[in-house]
Amino acid sequence: MERPEVVLENSDAVYDFYRGHRQHRLQAWGAYAVLARRFRPRVGYAAGAREVLRGLISERRPLLIVINHLSQQDPYTVAAAAWRSGLRPVIGRTRVLAKDELFVEADLRRRIDMMGGIPVFRGKDHGLRAVNAAGQRMIDICAERMAGGDSIAIFPEGTCNDVDPTQVQSVGSGVGHIAFRAMKLGARPALVSLGLSYGPRADPAVEPTKPEAISASFHFGVPVPELPARPAEVARLVRTELQQALDGAVAAY
Repeated sequence: MERPEVVLENSDAVYDFYRGHRQHRLQAWGAYAVLARRFRPRVGYAAGAREVLRGLISERRPLLIVINHLSQQDPYTVAAAAWRSGLRPVIGRTRVLAKDELFVEADLRRRIDMMGGIPVFRGKDHGLRAVNAAGQRMIDICAERMAGGDSIAIFPEGTCNDVDPTQVQSVGSGVGHIAFRAMKLGARPALVSLGLSYGPRADPAVEPTKPEAISASFHFGVPVPELPARPAEVARLVRTELQQALDGAVAAY
């Protein structure tokens, strides 16, 4: 299927394409390995987290991977951390939600597609009413991918935190609806929280530069194998678990 232009007016064709799109797994592994060498993240785990994560992956459970969002560097440092962590086996089988503007420029889109990107049309960019139908399609596509065995990685805060990098900001309902719809399709998604810290920031509104993003601290919370039944309960759980993971990342920086 030909790659459609990623614009809101074309969202039906966009999500038809990403329903079945498959990244080249070996290329993804190579790209993630290069990013790991470039950014050299430090990865830690809560007690027992590594073992639970390994068990979930061996059972081929789809993972709902949530990460706090601090800067435009995050997709690259998170990819680097995935390579250096227990998530390496699911590289190439994980879809990553990314804002639609990253899919506009052709070379960047090829890289984002190769890394498993699925476009998100955000209300803050296009207006809440305008993106409602596209948002529902995106959630359905994510649920279908999870029911097919893929994992989903998401920054559930929805935008970069320029308030306090040590505190998870408001978590949108989308993450809860993805889990809820995936479960309705028969999937058993497990929650994996990954906290990220670039260290103390004199001004949280100023994002770290590429050099400052090197050696970021990542910390895995203990995965949650069974999720609540209601989307709002999932969203509350995500914020609680992600804050604990972020606390670990901050403490280990």
